[in-house]
Amino acid sequence: MSADIATTLNERAQILLKTLVERYIAEGQPVGSRALSKYSGLDLSPASIRNIMADLEEMGFITSPHTSAGRVPTARGYRFFVDTLLKIKPLDTIQINQLEGHLHSENTQKLVTSASQMLSDLTSFAGVVMTPRRSSGFRHIEFLKLSETRILLILVTPEGDVQNRIIFTEKAYSPAELTETANILNQNYTGLTFDEVRKRIHDELKQLREGMTRLMTAALDAGSQAESESSEDFVISGEGNLLDVHELSSNMTNLKKLFELFERKTGLLQILDISNRAHGVQIFIGGESGLIPFDECSVVTAPYQVDGQIVGTVGVIGPTRMAYERVIPIVDITAKLLSSAMAQR
Repeated sequence: MSADIATTLNERAQILLKTLVERYIAEGQPVGSRALSKYSGLDLSPASIRNIMADLEEMGFITSPHTSAGRVPTARGYRFFVDTLLKIKPLDTIQINQLEGHLHSENTQKLVTSASQMLSDLTSFAGVVMTPRRSSGFRHIEFLKLSETRILLILVTPEGDVQNRIIFTEKAYSPAELTETANILNQNYTGLTFDEVRKRIHDELKQLREGMTRLMTAALDAGSQAESESSEDFVISGEGNLLDVHELSSNMTNLKKLFELFERKTGLLQILDISNRAHGVQIFIGGESGLIPFDECSVVTAPYQVDGQIVGTVGVIGPTRMAYERVIPIVDITAKLLSSAMAQR
């Protein structure tokens, strides 16, 4: 879209649109001809500026609030600004090093939570991080006897996270039996999904003692349950920050729609999944995508990787009137730092 539109907007119109968007983002007030003349650097008469503004309004880039002679950008105006006119301000080395210091943990969930909180703290909006698409199965299993009929299952996931579950059994197992069962699972079935292990135990291990088969099945059931319970789709931090954003909090209907988006998860997951399939930063402005419920909200996302594979998305949810030149590099570097931190676990 932007390439075609750029050919229809001459340089003066682009400069005035850029100035208008920047002033509105900075001040939050409709921008009039006097401000455009002052900040644009163009030597134009007030009449010329008004004529260009009228053309931009007719093309759907700006609109006039009823209560003001000034104008504000539309979602389409923001889109053209972001795609064509925006100058990104990259973070310096000191800032990057400071951010990197926040992302150190052996635990995947803690890394995801830290990244989400960091995005929120840096932007004063809501930070969201999709949890990695987990591999089903296990890297290592151990059993620890707690009582005659209670066994602690210690499960190490393929990502290196540790899950603990208590298994209740009908018979008592000796420590030697627990060790033997764990050894069989670890030596023969690591890397397979729980369903694959369950099927192979049924098909291949009929010669095992019935009690050992029951223990293995109980361990696989507990592992599957641990996997499903730990697979939060995403972590979101700082939703309350959005209550301080006038464009969002002043309209209770829109605010309700936004928090319903967080609650239902489906729409937000669609946005994160789109970013998951893309490369680099993606920007969803207002209702143009059909996924965000109203024009006053935007989402900036970027995918992160583990072992060269995209496994999740980081993002910032905030007002359409956000400082994109600052938010975009924050989202981009957070995705890169999270990728690096995941690789070091």
